[in-house]
Order: sequence, then structure tokens, then C-alpha cells
Amino acid sequence: MEIFRSSARNCRNIRALAVTALLMALNFVLDRFSIQLTLELRVGVGFLTSAMIGALYGPVMAMCAGGLTDILSYLLYPRGGAYFPGFTVTAIVAGLIYGLLLYQKRLSLGRALVTRGLIDLVTNIGLNTLWLSITQGKAMMVLLPARVIKNAILWPFESLILFAVGAVVLRAAAQLPAYSQRRARMDK
Repeated sequence: MEIFRSSARNCRNIRALAVTALLMALNFVLDRFSIQLTLELRVGVGFLTSAMIGALYGPVMAMCAGGLTDILSYLLYPRGGAYFPGFTVTAIVAGLIYGLLLYQKRLSLGRALVTRGLIDLVTNIGLNTLWLSITQGKAMMVLLPARVIKNAILWPFESLILFAVGAVVLRAAAQLPAYSQRRARMDK
């Protein structure tokens, strides 16, 4: 449970809070450029901000940021329809997964593949399909095939993007004095 304690300490760090807020703002921008394929299917790269928060600051910060980003996104950019808390739960679970699998770990292509695979399976195919079934009144089995196909096709590409962007962001973060000192303590 040290990962949660370490991540919770980041919630008191001004620099971590500022970077998280910037990444959350970037998420709003990236979501504006997502492509809505159908009512149930959307493609975008907004996941990168949640992944980077999880990689930099751990599961506690990523869960808080995910939930807050989802709520603020609804308030700032309503897409029609009422607020549904299930999607906030999905954002929180995604933050948990990103934080557990990427925080204080060396990022590799394999780790990116596993992380995106779990996100796709648990949140995109599992939880979001359930929430869409509830909100749209459609059977999950009607929604599931298109969602499975979309996520299976995007999985390797999103994993590659996560690996490439993550490598750059983590390398840049390692140049910051406070982060590199913390990283050195972790490596001991």
C-alpha cells in the first residue's frame, strides 16, 4: 500500500497539483478534437492526460483528477443528456489502473500494451458499455460487438502513442529537480 501513501503525498505538493491541473486542462482541449464515430463510439487521445497523471503522481492523484475532470467536462461542455455518475466512476477506475501500472515503474512498450489492454477491457468495454446500456436502454449485447471491435483495433495504436508520449513526458519530468530527487530515492 506504499504506492497509495506515496501518491497521496503528491496531493499536498504544489508543483504536482499545478502539473495535474495543466494536464486536466489539456484533457479538455484534446477531448474537443476527438472523433465521434457513433453515439456510442468516440476516438481521441484524451486518455494520455490521465495516463501521464497516473505515471507522474500515482493512483490517488490520477483517481481524483479523473473524477474531477469528468465532472468539470460535463459542466463545461455538456454533450446533451443528463449527468450520469457511472462515467465518473469509469474515469476514477481508469486513474486507478494508470496509477497502479505506470507510477514508479519503468515505461516499456509491453507495459503500455498491458495498461491500455486493461483500460480497454475494464473501462471501455466493461464499464462504459454497462453505462451506455443503462442510459440508452439498449441491451449490452447490442452495444458490445462494435465496442469490442473498436477497442481491439485501437489497442496497439493507443499503446504505441502512450509509450511514445509517456517516454517524452517522463524524460522531461526527470529533468525537474524535485522529481529527479524523488526518483533517485525510489531507485535506492
